[in-house]
Amino acid sequence: MVHRKIQHLSCALILLSLLPLTTRARPFVLVLSPDDLSDPAAAPNYLAAAADDVADFDDFPDSESKPDSILDPGSWSPLFEPDPSFKSPNPNDDDEAIYYNGVSKMVEASSRGEFGIMEEAASEIEAAAALGQPHGQSVMGFFYSMGIGRERNEGKAFLHHHFAAQGGNMQSKMALAYTYYRQEMHDKAVKLYAELAEVAVNSFLISKDSPVIEPIRIHNGAEENKEALRKSRGEEDEDFQILEYQAQKGNAGAMYKIGIFYYFGLRGVRRDHAKALRWFSKAVEKGEPRSMELLGEIYARGAGVERNYSKALEWLTLASRQQLYSAYNGMGYLYVKGYGVEKKNYTKAKEYFEKAAKNEEAGGFYNLGVMYLKGLGVKRDLKIATGYFAHAANAGQPKAFYQLAKMFHTGVGLKKNLQMATALYKLVAERGPWSSLSRWALESYLKGDIGKAFLLYSRMAEIGYEVAQSNAAWILDKYEEHSMCMGESGLCTDAERHQRAHALWWKASEQGNEHAALLIGDAYYYGRGTERDFDRAAEAYMHAKSQSNAQAMFNLGYMHEHGQGLPLDLHLAKRYYDQALEVDPAAKLPVSLALGSLWIRRNYANSFLVDMIDSLPEVYPKVEDWVENVILEEGNATILTLLACLFTVLFLRDRQRRQPVAPNLAPPEPMMPAGRLQF
Repeated sequence: MVHRKIQHLSCALILLSLLPLTTRARPFVLVLSPDDLSDPAAAPNYLAAAADDVADFDDFPDSESKPDSILDPGSWSPLFEPDPSFKSPNPNDDDEAIYYNGVSKMVEASSRGEFGIMEEAASEIEAAAALGQPHGQSVMGFFYSMGIGRERNEGKAFLHHHFAAQGGNMQSKMALAYTYYRQEMHDKAVKLYAELAEVAVNSFLISKDSPVIEPIRIHNGAEENKEALRKSRGEEDEDFQILEYQAQKGNAGAMYKIGIFYYFGLRGVRRDHAKALRWFSKAVEKGEPRSMELLGEIYARGAGVERNYSKALEWLTLASRQQLYSAYNGMGYLYVKGYGVEKKNYTKAKEYFEKAAKNEEAGGFYNLGVMYLKGLGVKRDLKIATGYFAHAANAGQPKAFYQLAKMFHTGVGLKKNLQMATALYKLVAERGPWSSLSRWALESYLKGDIGKAFLLYSRMAEIGYEVAQSNAAWILDKYEEHSMCMGESGLCTDAERHQRAHALWWKASEQGNEHAALLIGDAYYYGRGTERDFDRAAEAYMHAKSQSNAQAMFNLGYMHEHGQGLPLDLHLAKRYYDQALEVDPAAKLPVSLALGSLWIRRNYANSFLVDMIDSLPEVYPKVEDWVENVILEEGNATILTLLACLFTVLFLRDRQRRQPVAPNLAPPEPMMPAGRLQF
């Protein structure tokens, strides 16, 4: 049944909505058609060649729980999430000790806004880099890229990241991959993103897709995203405390949710495998099946406990008996690998994967795809494998994105497409362990440590995260000098701050952030932090308009109406105004006023009415300043309010005095009919 469904799916048009939720400004949509599939008839030795190429694909890699310090060498996790298993730098290992001491000072300087400490940090990190320490070279690349304590120099930043990447620094590999990605050098970007995506995939769960910790966008347009921030306060959040109280009172569902928060580090809660294990263990005592599955995962991965495949199979089996179909994926994995069972059994594994797939579990589709891709217990069939991966990706399974990326990369199963492969690899790579930077940045922001949050978001922005780029730019615009932005020779000047915000918004706009593109257009139109340039403003507005931004459409209409950066064309102006109203009905008032202006301009050209309309942009700021400085000045506002109240009272009293009073005449009594008594 599932097999026939996938065969049909692979031959028809496949729409994959790859939605990394809040990590991107807009959905990433991949459309596959039959033309994208490799044609086996095109080459007689297709299957043999495919067998050789497929040998490069991952089988079912061992999924092991490892700390960030192992997966992401040089990670700043020892400063933000100290791990008892992390070994402090060896005092005899000068370069590593110098590096972490320098990073510690860098974080302190950003938090306190003291450039002197930042200079000390930069000197120590530079010393570590001079000794060949790759992580020190990576941070020096960050300094040159942002212009922190150094003159901003993209060439030097690239050089430092190049050597750091050769030394194994994963964040520098992300920075290099993103640099190549921006320059559309897909042949180089794809290799780096493929390596990074593999690290990310190997950290995922074996049974089901883990709840990915997506970076939180701390702003909504120009305003703070209060709702998202409220849900990210961790153990201090009122909802979390209520849930914890329910768990303590014996609610099994609450126990499971608390365990999930600790296991994955969700909603601002710090990851703590020991606490997660304790809550899951309490929940299974009450028969909670989802906790049984997570205990199976914990023992299979050795997350906070000694790895034990027999116990893993036991817990997964118990969960599957409670109709938790995703547990079949973990059981199938153990049979494929031969862990916790007598021997490998592909037939049994396929049976379990099919049970999961029949119940629309994305992991089941993915695992069946791997079996057909590798020919494990079945005849190798790349067309069927592609269909399974497509179905799993459509359900948001990140491992399926990875396999489709490899197919586009190698041309096995799908026609070679390096641009698509790069985009998919990037999507997966951004879910790697280095994404912890986002969690630390959010924690700092919620604690009011804006400088530290800005530093962490800036690091993420450099390695290609769109959300971090917009968050860092928004902090600069919102908090200005209180952002603790560090420049070349001190706290950022206004010019440095505007320039850095402009660069960050521009990078975010390139990755589909329509609000960022709109702000870039405004910067060029009004000359904020850059020279006034109507042509570049129109270009930015066009970019935002392509993402269905109503404000950008309105702005383009205005520029056509006045011939600013675009040809004077009243017909095009009307078309853009109409489009803005179609996209956003709330724009009815400004669009109506703009259409009225167009009507006057068309019918009363060269009249005083047109001159009056054209003078409004110059008059309005003066009126606004007068209202703000005169009318709204505290003392004047109070006096004017009292005068307004006095005049209102006098007017009402005068009106009442002038109003004639009607005579108070009693109505005549009705006549009583004769012969009736009146009581």
